[in-house]
Amino acid sequence: MDNDLTAKTRRAQSADRAIHLSQCKLVVLQGSQRGREYVISSDVIRIGKAESSDIVLPEDTVSRVHCEILRDARGYLLRDLQSTNGTFLDGAEVREAYVRAGSVVTVGTVQLKFQPFEERIEILPSEAERLGTMVGRSLLMREIFGLIERVAPTEATVLIEGETGTGKDQAARTIHELSKRSEGPFVVVDCGAVAGNLIESELFGHEKGAYTGATATRQGAFELANGGTIFLDELGELSLELQPKLLRVLEQREIRRVGGSRTMRVDIRVVAATKQDLRSEIAKGKFREDLYFRLSVVPIYMPALRERKDDIPLLVHEFARKLGAAEADFPPEGMDMLAAHDWPGNVRELRNILERGLYLSKQMGSEAFKFINITGLGAPRPSAQRSVEIEFDSRDSYRANKERWNDEFERRYLNWLLKRADGNISRAAREADMDRKYLHKLIKKHNIVVG
Repeated sequence: MDNDLTAKTRRAQSADRAIHLSQCKLVVLQGSQRGREYVISSDVIRIGKAESSDIVLPEDTVSRVHCEILRDARGYLLRDLQSTNGTFLDGAEVREAYVRAGSVVTVGTVQLKFQPFEERIEILPSEAERLGTMVGRSLLMREIFGLIERVAPTEATVLIEGETGTGKDQAARTIHELSKRSEGPFVVVDCGAVAGNLIESELFGHEKGAYTGATATRQGAFELANGGTIFLDELGELSLELQPKLLRVLEQREIRRVGGSRTMRVDIRVVAATKQDLRSEIAKGKFREDLYFRLSVVPIYMPALRERKDDIPLLVHEFARKLGAAEADFPPEGMDMLAAHDWPGNVRELRNILERGLYLSKQMGSEAFKFINITGLGAPRPSAQRSVEIEFDSRDSYRANKERWNDEFERRYLNWLLKRADGNISRAAREADMDRKYLHKLIKKHNIVVG
């Protein structure tokens, strides 16, 4: 299935322009708060006397942290947390049991009636052309803005899908900034950039001596994100061995460091992203179906740039502003060339082309974006003010002169890119939308010293 057909399929699947959020309602039947209703949308509901509880019950018979209700693939699981007076479900004391609609949960002397329900939220296109760091006036983007505006204030887990360079990371950060957790940390884990033997430590932390090289205790991303949002980028790269461990953390909101025995609770919102088709990965046996359904409570599909070319002028204006250039510097025929391009690297490719072009035009003594030939999209526009450091040799062919310029361009660009990335080759490769092995090859070709 080609990319355009995939996008049409995704849009058809969301044709009703609505999402369904699973929630539950707990009504106090007996106790000092009789008649009060609590509507909860989070995956973990903690009940107790402590002020930090989701449902605070001030009765003497209630423990500080009495019990909790966890939402998993099977439903809502009630767990007693070693309370003094026990937790009862429909009159029977339980340590752990699934709650049914209409069940009565007794916490100390307080009775709570449990009722799950789904809320249907209509999604309308936003009137805004900007949301967080994202810009777009196309219907596709304004629909995404409308979805994020409605979903961000909830605690719902979000799965962002889309090709490389479509802005999944910006969507994740915007969700965090518009959420109730915006004052808390936003922790990013690139599951595809961390070595397989280190990813568990990256996520959950490790104790000193947990493995060779673990010379000190280290907090993991889930622990660091406590009170905020954790963004699991390139989730499709996560190994099958680690997927069940991640699933348990998502369901129970508890972690244990590698090499440790102590369990720690974490209060986090999860946003994940992937460029892979996880449904296809499930069919191949490479991704767990239960983990997929746990993560895709609210799916968001980021469209490719070729599907939203109406946004290119707006994006050019935005990037030009950030790069300190005037939009008027960009020739009209250049905009036509950008609109005709297929953009396999999407918005990231557009940004990189503009950034490289501005850098090169400044090096050549021109303040205008007259660099389309450098990007490979068209022919150059001559400038009387241009001062080219590379001299053309009349004795050489067109190909030889071009290769000399290409070599000089590569050297300049690589030095600039590595300086910007503080010598971090992985980061430089991501920012340039370039394969890391190819970047290594170019660095070796030009004898560039890194670090």
